[in-house]
Amino acid sequence: MLYAALILRGLQIVARAKDRFGSLLAFGVVAMIFWQAFVNIAMTTGLLPVVGITLPFFSYGGSSMITLMLGIGLLLNVSMRRFTF
Repeated sequence: MLYAALILRGLQIVARAKDRFGSLLAFGVVAMIFWQAFVNIAMTTGLLPVVGITLPFFSYGGSSMITLMLGIGLLLNVSMRRFTF
């Protein structure tokens, strides 16, 4: 449920972005998190074959964690800069 909440909030950020670059950037980050979570959950339930993909924010993997934290930082930046001054 937390992944669903994170993805829905990310899609809200995509919809409220003020420019096309920000919305595409935010959508790419949301898509990355969605696919990692989807593939990992599908592997756990037996719907997909087991591959070496990490569960976002839980599985051990330094580069994966750094990439996800950078992605969340980009999402926060896009949501923060949605107003024009």
